[in-house]
Amino acid sequence: MAKLKLGPLVDEKSVKLTVELPAALHRELTAYAEILAREHGRSAVEPARLIVPMLERFISTDRAFAKAKRTRT
Repeated sequence: MAKLKLGPLVDEKSVKLTVELPAALHRELTAYAEILAREHGRSAVEPARLIVPMLERFISTDRAFAKAKRTRT
């Protein structure tokens, strides 16, 4: 079984944001959602629900961002 970087998705209050994605990226999100659902024994996951946890993970692991955030004035 694949070891994906995302864990189970958490339901949380949200803010509406509209974005346009390239078709290739949408296909990758769809494939990721299918694998994530299988890995966690869930029914289908909407690909759009992956965007927030992926961005959170990206931001939380970006050391340069963390350093810049600590030193901003």
